[in-house]
Amino acid sequence: MTYQIEHETDKQRFATTVEDHLCVLEYELNESVMTITHTRVPQAVGGKGIAAELTQVALDTARGNSWTVVPQCSYAAVYIKRHPEYADLTVQRA
Repeated sequence: MTYQIEHETDKQRFATTVEDHLCVLEYELNESVMTITHTRVPQAVGGKGIAAELTQVALDTARGNSWTVVPQCSYAAVYIKRHPEYADLTVQRA
């Protein structure tokens, strides 16, 4: 399923509304480093692949802007491990 995901740059998040529930992936951008801080999908609409799609769109946006990514959010970290095509975007912390 494909959701209409908006990149709300002023709020530093990617968002979609599913069945009247707001679903978001929040991030902080510092120069060219996107730190994914939180992914939230209400339980009422969980299990539909919404978080995965939000994360994919965020990572594709990072790639398109030549940003590196710090997956601080546990969901984003697991997503990147399961999708090694995004591993080159991540920054290793010392």
